[in-house]
Amino acid sequence: MEQAACSCQHFDPCHAEQYWSSPLARRPGQGGRTGGRVAWLFSATPIPRTATGTVIHDLASRLRRLPPSCGPVRLIGVDGHAGSGKTTFAGELARALEDAPVLHLDDIASHDELFDWTGRLLSQVIEPLARGESAHYRPYDWHARRFGPPRALPPAPAVLLEGVGAGRRALRPYLAHLLWMELPAEEAWTRGRSRDGEEQRDFWAGWVAAERQHFAEDPSRPFADILVRQCEKGYEVLPGPAGTVGPDQHVTHGDGPSAVC
Repeated sequence: MEQAACSCQHFDPCHAEQYWSSPLARRPGQGGRTGGRVAWLFSATPIPRTATGTVIHDLASRLRRLPPSCGPVRLIGVDGHAGSGKTTFAGELARALEDAPVLHLDDIASHDELFDWTGRLLSQVIEPLARGESAHYRPYDWHARRFGPPRALPPAPAVLLEGVGAGRRALRPYLAHLLWMELPAEEAWTRGRSRDGEEQRDFWAGWVAAERQHFAEDPSRPFADILVRQCEKGYEVLPGPAGTVGPDQHVTHGDGPSAVC
């Protein structure tokens, strides 16, 4: 795959005018799906980059002030390569959002449909939430290889959608914000293989091929409002590249530099 140049940068809110002088930056209300929300999110007091609680709680407080995007729900996408730390980060962010519900896309996908699950997600989850109703989906059991009994998902003020493909084209119109875990593919996959052990080696071989194809055809990172880097002692939150890609532009997927703080 073609490697895209990294557009992330260390943002200092104390020098906002210098940031907005960049031709790639969006001023509030200008262009893009979020209408300048990235600028607004990063306009407050600087966040200590390695203070996990401070970073996540500050981010949560700002996400709560976004307008609803899916009926009464602020649907927050957490995307990234398999093994990049999405589940852990989403769990911490959910707690900071007063125990917001988290829908893991592992519960929607299956062995036969690693990425071909958009219709099921829309009908079982997105459409009911958009009507202000509780959604009911059937989590997939990866050991039994079948879908389980229905599980309810209430139309809470904030709901996290976590998993590879959360920022896909068909879902972006329903997202209040898209977060991307900034870890290159090979590093993330190495972490995932180490986590899952030798018994999952064959599954990972098939998964990597499927993920490569998915992001080649339907990339998420270029449309991320926020990039999240996991550091040795917490997280770093940066403006994403969403403002540099127009709705009709063709983009190729690529990773930024290694997520080392």
